[in-house]
Amino acid sequence: MENQDLLMLFNQELKPELESIETQRKTIKRLIGVLIAGLVLAKITYESIRNDYVAWPVAIGLALIGLVMGAKAMLKYFKYRSIFKKEVVTKIVHFINPYYVYDHKRHINASDVIKSNLFGEKIDRCQGDDFVSGIIDKTDFQFSEIHPQYKRVTTEDGQRKTEWITIFNGLFFMADFNKHLNAETYVLPDKTEKRLGQWIRKFQKNSDFGTLVKLEDPTFESEFKVFSSSQQEARYVLTPTMMQAIVRIRQTLKEDFRFSFIGNRVYCAVGFKKGLFEPRIRKSGVNFRDVEFMHQLFSLIELIIQEMNLNTRIWTKE
Repeated sequence: MENQDLLMLFNQELKPELESIETQRKTIKRLIGVLIAGLVLAKITYESIRNDYVAWPVAIGLALIGLVMGAKAMLKYFKYRSIFKKEVVTKIVHFINPYYVYDHKRHINASDVIKSNLFGEKIDRCQGDDFVSGIIDKTDFQFSEIHPQYKRVTTEDGQRKTEWITIFNGLFFMADFNKHLNAETYVLPDKTEKRLGQWIRKFQKNSDFGTLVKLEDPTFESEFKVFSSSQQEARYVLTPTMMQAIVRIRQTLKEDFRFSFIGNRVYCAVGFKKGLFEPRIRKSGVNFRDVEFMHQLFSLIELIIQEMNLNTRIWTKE
C-alpha cells in the first residue's frame, strides 16, 4: 500500500516538478560535454604541435572555453540541485512523516560523530548534508549524510602539502535511549571471520574498541564482532531480542553498518559509495526508481528504531 501511495505522490507531485526542471538538467549535461571537449582538444592540440608557438593560443583558447562552460555548468547545477532538494527530497521526507525536520544544507555535528568513536581515526573536520530529525514513538533521532575527514600534512622537496583524507561516506544516525551506560559497546561487521573462519577470533580478543565479547547467537556472531569495556554491560545491551533485530536490519539493508552504544545514545553508520540524495545529471531525473531508493533510505531509520524498540528495557524508562 505504501508503494502505491509513493507512486501516487510521484505521479501527482514529483514527476511534474522533475519534468519542469528537466531542461536545466539537459543544459548542465551539455555544458559539461563542452567542458570535457574543450579540455581534450586543448590537450590534443598542445601534444601534437607543442613546438609550434602559433598553436599555443589555440590550445589556451580551447581550454578557456571549456573552463568557462564548466563554471556555467557548476552555477546551474547548484541551482538545479537546490530545487531538487526543496521540491523532491523534502516531499519524500514529509511523505514518511510530515513532522520530521529536513534541512538539505545541514549535517550531524562533527562533535557527535567524534563521540560515536565508530571510525577509528582522528577526525579533523566533517562535511555532509541532508539532515533529518524527529521522534519515533518516544525516541528522538537525527541523521544525515556525512563525510568525516582527517588532515595529512607531508613535506616533499621542501614543499609543504596538505591533503584531506575521507574516512567514511554514508549515512550517520544517532538516537537517545533514555538509559545511561557506563561502558562503551561496539557492534562491527565481521568481514575477517567470514573470510578466515571462527579460529581468527582468538586473535581478535583486544582492540582499540575494547575487549572482544563472546555472545550466544551464532547467526549474529557470523555477521558481527562485538567489543566493549564491560562484558556485563555489553550483554545487557545486546539481549537476544536486540541481536535478532540487528541481524534483521543486516538482512534488509545488505550494506555494511556498525553501531556504538555510548552514554545515553546509540550511534549507527551505514557506508555507501555514492551520494544518496543527489539529482542525476547523465540520465533523466524523471525516474520513480530513484524516488523509491531515497524513500527506502529515509525509511531505514524508522526500521532501525522500530526493531530496537523491541528491547523496551533500553529504549524506554518504563
